Amino acid sequence: MIIKDLKVVYSEEQIAARVRELAQEINRLYKGEPLVVVCVLKGAFMFFTDLVRHLDMHPELDFVRLASYGDATHRGSTISFLKDVEVKLEGKHVLIVEDIVDTGHTMDFLFRQLAARGAKSMRLAVLVDKTERREVPVRADFVGFALPRGFIVGYGLDYAQKYRELGAIYEAIVDA
Repeated sequence: MIIKDLKVVYSEEQIAARVRELAQEINRLYKGEPLVVVCVLKGAFMFFTDLVRHLDMHPELDFVRLASYGDATHRGSTISFLKDVEVKLEGKHVLIVEDIVDTGHTMDFLFRQLAARGAKSMRLAVLVDKTERREVPVRADFVGFALPRGFIVGYGLDYAQKYRELGAIYEAIVDA
């Protein structure tokens, strides 16, 4: 697959405004409560960074990185940690920050793994939610944008480890 063009789906300004709105919602919900914010690497790093800078509280920050073996978009794939959280989650509110949720398999795995560690509550903030592709019931609590379809890159989202650095989100127009 070769990307032949990029078409802006969400501009830098739209993303910045939406991230501020999400941070305000999160601030209202967790006001005065201890919070651990977990970034799912690599794709969520830009969203995570911008989001936590707008939080009023001083949450603990941590990172996970997951790997899928087999076809990650279908049941039967194996998902495992390449990097696990290091902070204790027991008795704390946990907010997972992810770039995109489509089939839901990866988030289902992560929620099950982290819930077993005794978190007081677990919620999900996602930059882009593709609910029409959902195969596993995963609900995002804070959604930046709902996108019905399209192959997107930019603002942390990549194709073959490229295009993450772009400040906007683009639909990648590809040669089939």
